[in-house]
Amino acid sequence: MSEIVLGVSGGVAAYKAALLVRLFTESGHGVTVVPTEAALEFVGRATWEALSGRPVQTGVFEHVHEVPHVRLGQNADLVVVAPATANTLARAAAGMAEDLLTNTLLTARCPVLMAPAMHTEMWEHAATRANVATLRDRGVSVLDPAVGRLTGSDSGAGRLPEPEQIAAAAFALLAGHPRDLAGRQVVVTAGGTREYLDPVRYLGNRSSGLQGIALAEAAIARGASVTLVAANVSLPAPAGAQVVEVVSTEDLRQATLAHAERADAVVMAAAPADFRPVSFADAKIKKRADGQAPTIELALNPDILVEVVRQRDASSAVPVVVGFAAETGDAQGTVLEHARAKLARKGCELLVVNDVSDGKVFGRHDSEAVILSAGGETHEVPFGHKSALAHEIWRHVATLLG
Repeated sequence: MSEIVLGVSGGVAAYKAALLVRLFTESGHGVTVVPTEAALEFVGRATWEALSGRPVQTGVFEHVHEVPHVRLGQNADLVVVAPATANTLARAAAGMAEDLLTNTLLTARCPVLMAPAMHTEMWEHAATRANVATLRDRGVSVLDPAVGRLTGSDSGAGRLPEPEQIAAAAFALLAGHPRDLAGRQVVVTAGGTREYLDPVRYLGNRSSGLQGIALAEAAIARGASVTLVAANVSLPAPAGAQVVEVVSTEDLRQATLAHAERADAVVMAAAPADFRPVSFADAKIKKRADGQAPTIELALNPDILVEVVRQRDASSAVPVVVGFAAETGDAQGTVLEHARAKLARKGCELLVVNDVSDGKVFGRHDSEAVILSAGGETHEVPFGHKSALAHEIWRHVATLLG
């Protein structure tokens, strides 16, 4: 069991931190909540104590004999501040020690994760941006806020990420994953494309986007700036990722090629449709009176992975390119035989191979895979959560990036 100190700043988003306590405790971790006095104006002391099962204090002169202003930081395996207001970010960057939370931040020698929440104007202010840069330079993991509805009728960047997203970043830090992608720009594609036949029907596939989301979350936890090109993904976007929503394979192609030019790595976890209808019916295709099914002519879609590699090879761009292969064995070869042939055709550095026989992988939180490299190495990733596979992929990418 790890010891987590959860700092809570005075913002209306403090209510979400109550859910974060539950996620931490249900995962077997001990949680000590350290709210600021302002935070208690939004969520009372009794709530924090009931959820954590531990007493709550805010000042350095409570329980002085236990020296809490030093002890909490020294004993913590992780300190999380959620929400982290503009004021808390400024005090942390300045090294102030005026309450129990700021004292804890100064004495902590463990990983620190801060999840900002504030109005857009405050987040975009030069002072806040400078404070965030200072904290990140010191090794603090500062998530970018989500974009969405804020207090009142305002909407924009500054919304606290959902508790599940903060918890995922926290657990990655507890797992000891290195920040080996710090300063890197990466592109991740996720989901499955749709090729519309008429206004209500389309050709698609079973990809849910779970693996792409896991890859984006893992890259953020390892310090990268992430652009997520999401094809029809209904899952919440990872906090801190720049999300580009697309529908068709051509949409995915254009967005990926545009962002790949500035990337250090491109991981193609999306499942683009191989074929598209030659024509689109403006009205819903009706059943024929003679009972015959309509004939639909299909055209081959472009191979986006090959185009990304060609664009990279023809320019000064240097991204490591990772492809995915959902394979089944057949009379012509095994899953790995098909995958090795695909790796040779595509020209990417790594190919992540999933055996999707009998509906495996799609829509599930667990997976197993084989990572093939252009140099001939084979690395088997055992069955486990897709986040574990994501971190293993980024470990290989970070090695290639040097």
